Amino acid sequence: MAPLNHAELAWEFADLFSELEPEQINEILAKNVPLETLDFFQKYAETFSSALGVEDEAARRMPNLLLMGYLLRVLEERLIEGNDESADALDDEDGDSEPDA
Repeated sequence: MAPLNHAELAWEFADLFSELEPEQINEILAKNVPLETLDFFQKYAETFSSALGVEDEAARRMPNLLLMGYLLRVLEERLIEGNDESADALDDEDGDSEPDA
């Protein structure tokens, strides 16, 4: 299976996230998002929504949107690091750290 591009990864992540129970979401947040970051997103979303006149449901959901973007970025970075580590391991197997010509 070919690796997902950024858009495909985002859709897969959103679909998966929408199926999670609140306890699972809380566990993901606890393991991946520092408390200061959660606080920042809440305050930023309130300020942003107020400044632009965003109200009701949209304003209430703004912190969640910011968190989704943050978690997606964390996932992308981990996948990229995982691919880099796999490539490094392959280089080490052939006895050198230089790319093959």
